[in-house]
Amino acid sequence: MPVLDRDGVGVWYDPGTPNGRTPVLLTHGFGASADMWAPNLPALGAERQVITWDIRGHGRSGAPDDQTRYSEALSLDDMAAVLDVCGAERAVVGGLSLGGYLSLAFHRRHPGRVAALMLFDTGPGYRRDDAREEWNRRVERTAAESPPGLALAARGIMAQHGPDVIDSLPAIAVPTLVLVGANDRPFLVPADYMAGKIPGAVKVVVRGAGHVANADRPREFDRAVLDFLRRLP
Repeated sequence: MPVLDRDGVGVWYDPGTPNGRTPVLLTHGFGASADMWAPNLPALGAERQVITWDIRGHGRSGAPDDQTRYSEALSLDDMAAVLDVCGAERAVVGGLSLGGYLSLAFHRRHPGRVAALMLFDTGPGYRRDDAREEWNRRVERTAAESPPGLALAARGIMAQHGPDVIDSLPAIAVPTLVLVGANDRPFLVPADYMAGKIPGAVKVVVRGAGHVANADRPREFDRAVLDFLRRLP
């Protein structure tokens, strides 16, 4: 599969197969890679072009040893560049965990490029400074236990610095799916919050699934996603 040169950092992506419909861009969670979508690609790819990619420091993408090469802003630029090279002006943008948060941040940065949002087992960040600081302490603990590339990705991409994303929820005007595993306890409240704040959002709870709902219950996950996508152009 191709690798996109992003100012010396290779960003791996799989363009999927175009079929004339609005494509889907899926972003994986922290510590994973695009391979996490393997259980779902046969079903989703039969109906839409599904573009997947590896975040910096993950999978087949580059893992430079410079902290300044990892940030939320650079990740959003990578997402836009992947869409560009795939010839996709707009996409249904979705992701799980960190990938879901980046999808929300991408909508805030590039609303005109987002045809719809799919938010899986994720949250919108924090409005309160103390909650955000606690999250960032957790990020630092995760980084301390991770190999070098992932550690830099955690500190640069997962760490949060303000309430801009969570504050953007009421202004989201595209169809939105909020999906969470019934056993993913840390993200049940964030899922409720997002579904309540995003106008017209559809919420699905997948029984028997944990934090990686797409792999825990792939058939149920695929059914929910396809039901949502079939309402779109």
